[in-house]
Amino acid sequence: MSRRRAPRPASEAFRAALGKAAPKTRLAAVQSVWEEVVGERVAAAARPVSERDGVVAVACSDPVWAQELDLMQEELQRGLKDRLGDDAPRSLRFRLKGD
Repeated sequence: MSRRRAPRPASEAFRAALGKAAPKTRLAAVQSVWEEVVGERVAAAARPVSERDGVVAVACSDPVWAQELDLMQEELQRGLKDRLGDDAPRSLRFRLKGD
């Protein structure tokens, strides 16, 4: 008589599939850790939307957020560098959504 194996958590399978399917770009790397680095409140108001030559553009919900995050750029870049190492952006550019 064979023994049935216990079901494995689906989260492991989803995590593995996501890792294989996710694009291997600097933008994708930044997007994957953005909320963890900046926090839930900032992530709700600003998100990375594009990357060119190591500069990641972050779309912000209003000009106050764009200005505040620009002032926090060094701190944000340190957090990204800690999480991403060489995949961290060279710099961040903050703009209004739709610009």
